[in-house]
Amino acid sequence: MTRPESRPPGRPDERTASRPSAPGGCADPLLGLVLVLAELTLGALPLLVVAVTTLSPPHGPSRGFVDSWGPTLVLAALAVIPAGLAVALLRNRWRWAGGAQVLVAVALCAAALAAAVQERPDPWTDRAPAPSATPSPAGDSPPCRSGGDSGECARSGG
Repeated sequence: MTRPESRPPGRPDERTASRPSAPGGCADPLLGLVLVLAELTLGALPLLVVAVTTLSPPHGPSRGFVDSWGPTLVLAALAVIPAGLAVALLRNRWRWAGGAQVLVAVALCAAALAAAVQERPDPWTDRAPAPSATPSPAGDSPPCRSGGDSGECARSGG
């Protein structure tokens, strides 16, 4: 006869039913694929805006903080969603789906870091570009009045 203190509480079928089991079959990888596709679909517009603003040439002087740090902040904000999903999925033993979310979060964080270290003009200073130190081919002579080109005037002395 067993002692009541050594026996775990509950019936044997209750003890096994209380522990959540890992998903079986192809549900785990399929959920990972569905989540990645959903994130690509929902994140396409912000990523498109980031790509356009990052790759397009500047349209004049910088407008400040948003021009400099906007792409970095958008990518970092997008990385929070798959990171949170990865924690939740991995805690519930969805290994493939959680792993896919970790990869997506790492890729977005790497893109945010790349956008942060990209060389940008300083938004806090509005300096005009420095003039070129190379002299003009004609020297600093007055404009040519004879109707010829500037090289002809420079050789003739005016």
